[in-house]
Amino acid sequence: MTTKREVLRVAKPVVLIAEELSSATLDALGPDFEVRNCDGANRAELLAALGAGVDAVLIRSATKMDAEAIAAAKGLKVIARAGVGLDNVDIPAATAAGVMVVNAPTSNIVSAAELAISLLLASARFISPAHAALKAGKWARSKYTGAELFEKNLGVVGFGRIGQLVAHRMQAFGMNVIAYDPYLQPAKAAQLGVELVELDDLLKRSDFITIHLPKTKETANLIGVEALKKVKKEVRIINAARGGVLDEAALYDAIVEGRVAGAGLDVYVTEPCTDSPLFQLDQVVATPHLGASTDEAQERAGIAVAVSVRKALAGELVPDAVNVKGGAIHDEIRPSLPLVEKMAQIATAIAGETPVSMEITVKGDISGHDSSVLAISALKGALVASGCEDVTYVNAPGLAAERGVTSNVTTTPDSPEYRSMISLHAALSNGKSIKVDGTLMGIRKVEKIIAIDNFDLDLPPTDNLLFLRYADKPGVVGAVGNALGNAKINIAGMQVARESAGGSALMAITVDSPVSDAVAEAVKKETGAELVRSVTLVN
Repeated sequence: MTTKREVLRVAKPVVLIAEELSSATLDALGPDFEVRNCDGANRAELLAALGAGVDAVLIRSATKMDAEAIAAAKGLKVIARAGVGLDNVDIPAATAAGVMVVNAPTSNIVSAAELAISLLLASARFISPAHAALKAGKWARSKYTGAELFEKNLGVVGFGRIGQLVAHRMQAFGMNVIAYDPYLQPAKAAQLGVELVELDDLLKRSDFITIHLPKTKETANLIGVEALKKVKKEVRIINAARGGVLDEAALYDAIVEGRVAGAGLDVYVTEPCTDSPLFQLDQVVATPHLGASTDEAQERAGIAVAVSVRKALAGELVPDAVNVKGGAIHDEIRPSLPLVEKMAQIATAIAGETPVSMEITVKGDISGHDSSVLAISALKGALVASGCEDVTYVNAPGLAAERGVTSNVTTTPDSPEYRSMISLHAALSNGKSIKVDGTLMGIRKVEKIIAIDNFDLDLPPTDNLLFLRYADKPGVVGAVGNALGNAKINIAGMQVARESAGGSALMAITVDSPVSDAVAEAVKKETGAELVRSVTLVN
């Protein structure tokens, strides 16, 4: 008889597409999902679709995934924003609910940079009003005298990826680029041929200012009344980043009063925005939030979030997850994530209980990179081995905290035997502990368990493993083989490590199928081992 639970398990995960995305998005998702559609801007329709049960929702900017929507979503595991900004997603609410939030941070950076440059050029030469005048039958050459960019100062407020792209391209125009970014290292700016300055200095020196900052409490109205008192009257200000960083009312007053020469705007404090006093000014060129509106950007964003959804629903760590502790993950650390998960699963299975704490020590070459995310890998592995369902990199810390389980990462450059290795030391409730060491071998970074406690191994962490601890004596290998053979379980590999002849020994066996508790008990009876543990690794 097929149970309801079994039916649920074989059903395809449901992906809700709440806004129009490129066809490449569906192609990237593949056939493994049930795809549903709704109008995310229609609140009632969105809530109803979420309430019907979904595993993932894909959105752009019109869909508001706030606390109400997240609470209404049954079974939701991931929110994927096909773009950069996440103003329309309540990240704290998602995190509290164990929902991973991902975006496509690099999908539209070229498009956004090119639009900012377009607005800058259009503003400098009055492209928009001159175009409108000509179409209205007016030949107004004298009215629209603009400004050159050559040898002018471009002030870039926020020198992240988009700001850097703009700077690089405008240097080709012969502009001198200065930048304000409190998080940027001066050496990085110098490397890019850009002078790093304070905001007040940038405001005073710039002939053109382009904004590339997210809107936060700290950046709201950053370029406001006081800031606009410090600029040159010839300055033109471009905002293709986020509405609200530039104070629109203050900008209007500054242009009307002749304290600012013009502006190029793509974003607004309230959107959609179709009725702004700024739109009446010839000095302002405006577009309706077109920064990411290119075929190329939409295709990249759709593909990126589709891949992220696939990874998230498979329980993997997603590179673009914004609500996973540990920050950006270095390429040298990323391959260690599944290894540490498996090490924690092995430690937990051998211990026969969930560890109360785990200390992960990163050694050798990789110790120079931020490896704090490995603490979450260990928690996820231990929880999975303990029987917890639907464990993700988002909810693993919360689930572990509920169970009183902690993990921590330390680093050391010392690794005498391997270029890099990782040790996981699991402390148990009875005061005992177990240590599992692992490494990634060669160019292909093949996973290996290289030690358990004081026993050296060269063990690939395959799906099905069997461990024995016993007193070294003749006949144990044969007894194990006999017990597994009787159970029709094929041995793929076997390793034996011992402290000394006749002393304590550890046997590690890779097998082609899971070893049941009954078979493990039979092995224990046949061998007289003090401990027999089977491990079925969850990838």
